[in-house]
Amino acid sequence: MTSLMSRRHLVLAATGIAAAAAAPRIVFAQGTMAPAGPFKLDPLGYPTNALEPHIDARTMEIHHDRHHQAYVNNLNNFAKDNPQIAAKPIPEVLASLNDVPEAIRTGVRNNMGGHANHTMFWQIMGPNGGKAEGDVLAAIDRDLGGLEKMQAAFNAAGGRVFGSGWVFVTVSKEGKLVIETRPNQDNPIMDGKRALIGNDVWEHAYYLNYQNRRADYLKAWWNAVNWKAVGERYAAAKAGTLGV
Repeated sequence: MTSLMSRRHLVLAATGIAAAAAAPRIVFAQGTMAPAGPFKLDPLGYPTNALEPHIDARTMEIHHDRHHQAYVNNLNNFAKDNPQIAAKPIPEVLASLNDVPEAIRTGVRNNMGGHANHTMFWQIMGPNGGKAEGDVLAAIDRDLGGLEKMQAAFNAAGGRVFGSGWVFVTVSKEGKLVIETRPNQDNPIMDGKRALIGNDVWEHAYYLNYQNRRADYLKAWWNAVNWKAVGERYAAAKAGTLGV
């Protein structure tokens, strides 16, 4: 009897496995459960593989679709009970963080800063980025000793960031350029400045391809810079219309 029952259980188990294998799979697309709200993640303006070999497609997918999306999701969660954080433009909120309720101030600083930083990051990159020229090149020559010297100083500053953060070239309303770094997801707007360009030195920006070789990533990243977009940002900064 025991043998018969064992065989019966085996048959039933095999039938169940077969039925489960034949059943249609339910796949939940990433991001379908993202909270709705006033903050949105814009799509990339180019394919995820457009910056290869300097930045690989998988890193771009994870960085944009997961990391950046998480900042947007968190902001929308904050906005459910604090709609005032979406009532003003992002630069105004970041410039006056002390006006944000204390209970969510750190969260807004980190996530809105991350949203602003990454929005800028995607915009200043692209395939066939051309070369620095015109007013922005003149400013680089004047304030930073020329393009080659600026890139070397920028890379060195990015390499010195301990842990996670960003390296920027900031631009004043008068058009003056300065190389600066910020920890975590802090943005120059928090200090009354604007980012002309910025590179993400969090490990998620480069680790799949470069592992611990941040210096190699910083050097290669210049091949992905869209200098036309940088020139447009410089003009907007001088006109007082540059956002994030």
